[in-house]
Amino acid sequence: MSPYVLGFQDIDKTKIGVVGGKGANLGELSRIAGILVPDGFCISTIAFKRIIRETPSIHKLLDQLSLLKVDDRDKIREVSGEIRRIIEGIAIPEDIGGAIASSFDSIDQL
Repeated sequence: MSPYVLGFQDIDKTKIGVVGGKGANLGELSRIAGILVPDGFCISTIAFKRIIRETPSIHKLLDQLSLLKVDDRDKIREVSGEIRRIIEGIAIPEDIGGAIASSFDSIDQL
C-alpha cells in the first residue's frame, strides 16, 4: 500500500491519527480471531490533507467558518455549503487515485 491508503491488516490503534477512529477500530477488529471483517482499506489523513492543501479556494472559507459564533447557524450553513461544494468538485490527484484503485484491485483478487 502507499502512504495514502492503508489496508486493515496494516492498521491498529496506534494509527488513529492516520485513519481516524473507525479505521483504527476496523484494523483492530480484523486482528481478532473469530471476528469476520471484510477485506478493506482506509484512505489516510495524509491524502486528505494534501488535497486540501492543494485547494487554495477552500482556505478562506475555512478561516471564515472558524470565526463564526455557534449561534450564527444560517451563516455556518452557508459557508459549510460552499466548503462542501468545493470538496465535492475537487479532482483527486492521479497518484492518490491510483493508490485507491490499486487497493480495490487487491481486494478483488482475494
